[in-house]
Amino acid sequence: MLYLHYEKSHSILIEMDTTKSSVPKDVVIRFSGDSGDGMQLTGTLFSDTSALMGNDISTFPDYPAEIRAPQGTVAGVSGFQVHFGSCRIENPGDYCDVLVAMNPAALKANRKWLKKGATVIIDGDSITEEHIRRAGFTTDDPIAELGLEEYNVVIPDITTMTRNALASLNLDNKSVVKCKNMFALGICFFMFDRPEDHAKLYLTSKFAKKNPDIAKANIMAMDAGYNYAANTHQFANTYIPPAKLEKGLYRSINGNVATAWGFCAASEKSGRPLFCGSYPITPATVILEELAKRKDLGVKTVQAEDEIAGICTSIGAAFAGNLAVTTTSGPGLSLKSEALGLAVMAELPLVLVDVQRGGPSTGLPTKTEQSDLQQALYGRNGECPLVVIAASSPSDCFHYAFTAAKIAMEHMTPVILLTDGFIANGSEPWRIPSMSDYPAIVPPIVDEAPEGGFMPYARNEKLARGWAFPGKAGLEHRVGGLEKHSLKGSISHDPANHQLMVRTRAAKVAKVVEDIPPQEICGESKGDLLVVGWGGTRGHLHSAVEQMREEGHSISLAHFNYINPLPANTGEIFKGFKRIVVCELNEGQFAGYLRQQFREYEFEQFNKCEGQPFTVVELKEKFNELLK
Repeated sequence: MLYLHYEKSHSILIEMDTTKSSVPKDVVIRFSGDSGDGMQLTGTLFSDTSALMGNDISTFPDYPAEIRAPQGTVAGVSGFQVHFGSCRIENPGDYCDVLVAMNPAALKANRKWLKKGATVIIDGDSITEEHIRRAGFTTDDPIAELGLEEYNVVIPDITTMTRNALASLNLDNKSVVKCKNMFALGICFFMFDRPEDHAKLYLTSKFAKKNPDIAKANIMAMDAGYNYAANTHQFANTYIPPAKLEKGLYRSINGNVATAWGFCAASEKSGRPLFCGSYPITPATVILEELAKRKDLGVKTVQAEDEIAGICTSIGAAFAGNLAVTTTSGPGLSLKSEALGLAVMAELPLVLVDVQRGGPSTGLPTKTEQSDLQQALYGRNGECPLVVIAASSPSDCFHYAFTAAKIAMEHMTPVILLTDGFIANGSEPWRIPSMSDYPAIVPPIVDEAPEGGFMPYARNEKLARGWAFPGKAGLEHRVGGLEKHSLKGSISHDPANHQLMVRTRAAKVAKVVEDIPPQEICGESKGDLLVVGWGGTRGHLHSAVEQMREEGHSISLAHFNYINPLPANTGEIFKGFKRIVVCELNEGQFAGYLRQQFREYEFEQFNKCEGQPFTVVELKEKFNELLK
């Protein structure tokens, strides 16, 4: 029995029938079509339904930056991959068991991701001379050209059958054709014994009030697809039983929403109001959108006119006593760098969320990469240290957003929280925590002037200065971008004072190590090979390492979430291994950082800059090579 909560308006309880036989323990499906074909919605509905059935899931939305790319071209292909199963699912899968392709371009773009013997479903109505030409095929037979003879290829006329199913409705052709993705969804629901209830509830709630005919049409198309699959002998019916998850109330959540909710939790635990000032930027926009919905929790948001204005409003909010947040991606982090230095100088609690994407410049707005670590660590004027944390999965974005806010307020320092496009847009089941499980957040708030008068840079045992809010008699003070006297906060050009403040700000950040947990190891503490990763690569790295451990290899994983400062036991971990390889989706930024910190060790590298996550297959190939 599993509870899944989706919206405040309803929660769903499903009683599972576990008596049915199962064949595979996990399945990977990729939905793919033009960017306007509704693949993201189709994949989301299938994923959420699987989560409701108790399966563990991991998803990977993959869509082009060219939102208006020519229809039927490979450049305009949008995809959504979901990995679901009765076992622990840590990544969206390397290759798919089922590919749903709505046109030849989608088939061509995803041919390389097919498992041997995979089922391929392609809309037969899309195999036309025009679509074949647009997709760049050189023959009139895309199936043969792609070498799919040994795959289970099914070519139903999805568009035609959708039109026939909706013939009784008074809808224009464009609206009818848009429902074909629901027909395909119905086929997949039958293939894996998924109920349609949640999808129908979603469609009804989304469309019924504004356009009930559209809601009805989508539901009818889904039913038609399900019935078509059930009444032909072209599709196997496979049941994937629930995964053994910890008991509790669950919901499906993506990384951006989890991040927003983590800040809401930190606001509650600190008693400080939450403010977010941001400029919308792919793929971070959803955080701002989600926080804007939370006026019921007292959240204030400002959609600023640019990146600089966004962070500056947040700095002002922090000065006024708010838990201040700003969100961005790599290009926006570049623009925010001067103001971020101001937050370091003013020593105000600010959390900057950087949802990383491929660079440089505008780069790859919709593609994932671990591109901004060096920028997060060093991308400011002068000696300007701050705390850097990285989340590793969609659900743990909640935890690290909370943690980032706690550190920012208790240590009076800006914190950069790194996520990435993969975990920000991906989703997985999340066990909703009890707020009693989370610690109180106690900022060093100053309510009354101490004897001798208020000194804005007087520090506590954490080296954090007092947080005094405007409008309180006796606590008047100034902060700004010019160097400050080490106690009074007045402007100082004294060389010795500058040296003292530079080292004090660095010592304050270093002292955060006392409040972070020791680094954990997956596997033995000694061995032949230590795999090192950070941030959103954890799922793929952990899967690869665990598989190799099961094969008898001496290999372990140290995956980092705390980057600056590093956990106190980091050096001790490195001592136990003959070789160390650092795996990251860049050209070696974390490896270079580790070489600076631990010059006594040799760090080998495995890097990838393709705008795509690692695959478990390529990781295992690299690790086997290193273990020879």
